[in-house]
Amino acid sequence: MIQGWNTHDIPDQSGRTAVVTGANSGLGLVTARELARRGARVLLACRDRERGEGAADRIRRAVPGADVAFVPLDLADLASVREFAASHAPDRIDLLVNNAGVMALPYGRTADGFETQFGVNHLGHYALTGLLLPALRAAGKARVVTVSSGLHALADIDMGDLNGEHHYRRWIAYGASKSANLLFVHEFARRLARSGSPIVAAAAHPGYASTNLTKAAPRLEQRPLKERVMGLGNLLFAQTATAGALPVLYAATAPGVRPDSFTGPGRLGVRGAPAPSWRARRTRDDVAGERLWSASQQLTGVTYPGL
Repeated sequence: MIQGWNTHDIPDQSGRTAVVTGANSGLGLVTARELARRGARVLLACRDRERGEGAADRIRRAVPGADVAFVPLDLADLASVREFAASHAPDRIDLLVNNAGVMALPYGRTADGFETQFGVNHLGHYALTGLLLPALRAAGKARVVTVSSGLHALADIDMGDLNGEHHYRRWIAYGASKSANLLFVHEFARRLARSGSPIVAAAAHPGYASTNLTKAAPRLEQRPLKERVMGLGNLLFAQTATAGALPVLYAATAPGVRPDSFTGPGRLGVRGAPAPSWRARRTRDDVAGERLWSASQQLTGVTYPGL
């Protein structure tokens, strides 16, 4: 455990530009707010304009003078990802936080026909990171932090059924998408090291944090009782979104964060100060990483020049 590490330990971020996906609520909102509090210029990359602009207003009220702005990004639509990279992204990005995600949704497909959880949680961020690679390189020692979950332990990636067409189970699909996040970070870090790039790719997870993510599926299914039960679970057992964001903020800003590291809460991986987190050995498998990378490139059409 990194003893007592909290938001007061975030180094000065003045002169740095950060992009945080899914920054309209929960972990993303806290991450964006605390980066702005330390002086970073923060772009809130969100799907919903009203919620994104509302989040920017909330940050400005909490942090007078904060340099934040909403930018439209829908990770469930590769055309939107490409539009963001071409028209809204700055020329230099010091920090990219791949935070947005969905959890345990009923079976659905993205605009491009991918199973929703795999498409949003992994493929959207794979494409975004690749398209922003020139801006990350322009920053020199940039960081890319991808938010995974301890629930990656639920499932490996089924390379023969990436779209979950044969045996879809929502929690298994969620676990597989979070395994994909970790395997992406592993392969990205390996390729960066091989090319001599100073960019650091790392992963983090929030433990059990109280966010809207847990209630999104029952809300979508119009099951108010289940939504209330999930909300009660958050109230009784979860740590706050502010506490859950600490591992993400640590991976994003702390000196000496190592490539392909995985930071989570130190107390049983559920709550507490940031600490190195357990991860399944399969998420550091070079062969599996190459296979996922190749499939992601083929499915999205996005390449990483020089890697």
